Amino acid sequence: MRTQQIPPPSSHPHLAPAAPAAPARRAEGAWACHDAPPAVLVTDLSRIFPLPGRGREKVTAVDGVSLTLPAGSFTALVGASGCGKSTLLQCVAGLDAPSSGTVNLLGTTTSRLRPRAAARFRADHVGFVFQDDNLVTSLSARDNVALPGRLRHRPLPHRAVTQALERVGLGAQTRHLPHEMSGGERQRVAVARVLASCPDIVFADEPTAALDVAAGTEVLRWFRELAGAGTTVLMVTHDASAAAAADSVLVMSAGRIVAALPGGDPQAVSQAVLATRSQERTGQRQGSQRPDSQVGGEAR
Repeated sequence: MRTQQIPPPSSHPHLAPAAPAAPARRAEGAWACHDAPPAVLVTDLSRIFPLPGRGREKVTAVDGVSLTLPAGSFTALVGASGCGKSTLLQCVAGLDAPSSGTVNLLGTTTSRLRPRAAARFRADHVGFVFQDDNLVTSLSARDNVALPGRLRHRPLPHRAVTQALERVGLGAQTRHLPHEMSGGERQRVAVARVLASCPDIVFADEPTAALDVAAGTEVLRWFRELAGAGTTVLMVTHDASAAAAADSVLVMSAGRIVAALPGGDPQAVSQAVLATRSQERTGQRQGSQRPDSQVGGEAR
């Protein structure tokens, strides 16, 4: 695995290179938070895709990533388009299978579960918020919020569903169908679904991209509330301001985590992402001068 540039532990009050699991081995570039049990433990995870129409050529979307996230942490994952951050999130969440490496969530090695067992684990422990609200069009706002409980055969209390919709400002729209609501309202239903279920882990992929500033700020506030209650939140975003709302920010480039920052400073996040773009352009120019250079692909 390539050595990553990792800032010293003293530069960040929450993040530091992970302690080795055994004296003989340590995953380079692993990140961990101190003094908290891990909710997410990723070890040497890679995801490689074949390039259609390119014979045996492949693209490495995620390149040997290791990280540890404790229970109750709110972490943002940022990077230039094509750096692999959405692919990493999908692999960690169990929506895509890694090519190698392991994912352990809440003490269970989920990357080794059979599909049905993995789906059951997600239903019991994981919530999702995506740029697309993913609501069932034939169900009301209330029924969409209650759906996860029905799927795991443990219906949510009526009061929990009502309170979740009221918290996101939709107490008067509980009977509305998705087509009767604005895009921002539909996204708030998706957040209410997570709030009502109280999952152990939330994976969010560009949850504020389609929202105005006020609505996006509300979503981030709810994520912070979830983290404060013990839920682990991992969010992919292109928005430096959204990333800065997290406790910690991980920066990806070319499929690897190359830096970590504390939350709170949008400018620092922007500068870190811009620095990776500059480094990638320099590497591409150097590669194009080599006679044996290969055509690459872009990760998600």
